[in-house]
Amino acid sequence: MMGFIANAQSTEQEPDIRDILESVAENLPDDYDVTELIDVLVRYRKHPINLNNTTVEELKSLVFLSPLQISNFFAYTKENGELIDVLELQSIDGFDAKTIQNLMYFVAVNTTTAYQKFKLRNTFKLGENDLLMRYGQTIEKQKGFTDLPGNRYLGSPERFQMRYRYQYDQILSAAITFDKDAGEKFIGKPFDFYSGNIALLKLGRVKKLVVGDYTLQFGQGLTLWSGFSFGKGPDVTSVAKKDLGLRPYTSTNEYSFFRGASATINIYKHIDITPFISFRKLDASQELNAAGDLVQSTINQTGLHRTPSEIRNKNALSQRVYGATIQYSKNELGVGAIAYQSNYGRDFVPQAPAYDQFSFAGRKLTNLGLFYNYTFKNTYFYGEAGKSINSGSAFINGMLISLLPTVSAAITYRNYSKNYHNFFNQSIAESTEAVNEKGLYAGLNINPNKTWSFSFYGDYFRFPWLKFRVDAPSKGYEILGQAVYSPTKTFKILARFKTENKQQNTDLDVPINFLEDVQKDGFRVELRWQLNKNWDFQNRAEISRYQKGNANQEFGYLVYQDINYSPMFSKITGNVRLAYFNTASYNSRIYAYEDDVLYSFAFGMYSGKGFRTYLNLKYNLAKKLNIWLRYAMFVYRDTETVGTYLDEIKGNKKSDAKIQIRYQF
Repeated sequence: MMGFIANAQSTEQEPDIRDILESVAENLPDDYDVTELIDVLVRYRKHPINLNNTTVEELKSLVFLSPLQISNFFAYTKENGELIDVLELQSIDGFDAKTIQNLMYFVAVNTTTAYQKFKLRNTFKLGENDLLMRYGQTIEKQKGFTDLPGNRYLGSPERFQMRYRYQYDQILSAAITFDKDAGEKFIGKPFDFYSGNIALLKLGRVKKLVVGDYTLQFGQGLTLWSGFSFGKGPDVTSVAKKDLGLRPYTSTNEYSFFRGASATINIYKHIDITPFISFRKLDASQELNAAGDLVQSTINQTGLHRTPSEIRNKNALSQRVYGATIQYSKNELGVGAIAYQSNYGRDFVPQAPAYDQFSFAGRKLTNLGLFYNYTFKNTYFYGEAGKSINSGSAFINGMLISLLPTVSAAITYRNYSKNYHNFFNQSIAESTEAVNEKGLYAGLNINPNKTWSFSFYGDYFRFPWLKFRVDAPSKGYEILGQAVYSPTKTFKILARFKTENKQQNTDLDVPINFLEDVQKDGFRVELRWQLNKNWDFQNRAEISRYQKGNANQEFGYLVYQDINYSPMFSKITGNVRLAYFNTASYNSRIYAYEDDVLYSFAFGMYSGKGFRTYLNLKYNLAKKLNIWLRYAMFVYRDTETVGTYLDEIKGNKKSDAKIQIRYQF
């Protein structure tokens, strides 16, 4: 997974970014790549946004700003003119002390625009080049790399990534990425995955043009959204998505992007159109139908090509997507329409289980969508409706309300039919897809002063049709409460409670499955404090509780100590974690953010009983040349093997090493 910046570079680390990432950890697959988010934040850290020459889209890329705050910002500058100082943000509704403190790292106030200093020769002279190479490997030998007679990994155990980025202000960018996962072959064709693009911005009426790999993010993610997407989190305003439109793709996730060309063009005053076309080969599992024809079973999204079966499924399905989005945006109002068609090389056929009976069938799918946002005084309204032709529909509506300068609220209602078909759907949902779900979400952010902040949300949801391991319509809820106390810039304590209740088939051996409540609770206390300019510390204690039906409760706990060393102007910085965990089973597992090398991070999954430690080091070899080293290890108690199936390791230890080199020129 990709991440923000290790505490080895603590001057660039934003704890609030960590909080947001941690809050969605349980809803992301293990290999989810959030490079897009990281690239944006690192770039703005180095080249702050000029608040007197910015756009709605640019501010949307800052994940801690809500759509209502962004709308209020432009309403204020329209009425009062350019900002004189960043601290003038205090005069804008909804901009509390916490928000302004976060913004200070990524924005500035100046009057020089990109065009005023743009000259063709500057694209070579002033353009920034960034070359990064990363190598990693699990040190212990996994079962899949032994000489097994059946399914095994056909490649080598190392992970390798190389990426090159070119950026000239916000006008021109180019990128190419190569990636090889552990277990994939490293001979002949050295990299299993290639990605690249060229992007031109601000070309008169052509606002954006991307050739190569790109993402599209519109509305509330119900009709057309690819790339990274946040779910529910402590910042309750995150339920309102901030669509960024067309963007060049820079991640290593091998599924969630388009490949072809797209442009955003201003066709008349406040009206933009974004046509797009994409041609791709997807990994997919296939099978024979009753007539003996090869049909489509499932799309594989992992991007892993290690075993004979994974290699056989590689690029097995062709995908062609074309369509357009048209948008009108002026002052407080934005509306848009989406229409596109997806064509596949083989027919999809629903599987035998009853829960799969309403899945997409065929090889051609047309999707239509309408979305809107409107700001009225201190309220931001938003929503989207989506329709898959010849099948179901879905819609979501909500509002963000600034009740007081220190209190903001979010309310969202969603209704996704069981036969709503969409391959690019990332709207807010309890399930992994926005389908077969109805839900009502409500939350509050309260920041009474610079010292205290509180967050609360509740989400009630129902699933009208069956689901995997749920043989009847079901329902559930999720509640979160969080309090943060920060009396000084060097001390912070956080307390969080989260409870979730869902229904699932009983584990009892009965003729007909009935549903039982599955209750998961989490309690967390976290302390961060800075000893001096060189040393800071983070402590956490977390307890998890799991119960299904009337079975015995399961408990788990995690305690850890992080120590960060980052003296100013020092060539070497680093951080270390020492953790102990004890969970009754996988059901009571605990996730925790782990610092890593630049552009890389993971949510460690703490399951079982044992110790966890890791060490990150960064060394500045030269002004523009840096090297990172990482060593991480799990030591489990009362176990003879670690991992399952082909990832199984004999013994009670699993350790990983990583080295990364970055050269900027």
